[in-house]
Amino acid sequence: MPSSVIYDRHYDASTSRLTITFVTGRIYVYEDVPSVVMAEFDAAGSKGEFFNARIRDHYRYHEITPTRE
Repeated sequence: MPSSVIYDRHYDASTSRLTITFVTGRIYVYEDVPSVVMAEFDAAGSKGEFFNARIRDHYRYHEITPTRE
């Protein structure tokens, strides 16, 4: 998954949750992401552009980045 913005992604089809780890180390979970959107995301030439256009600000999300002590 080469991307200059997104380091990794995990999609749980049973819960429709998409977890994205950004190259900055921040981790977000996006809720209720349809499987068809994930298929389009996987096929996209630019993961960052697709994320910004079709996922960011379109689904509820919360940050789960571990805190550093």
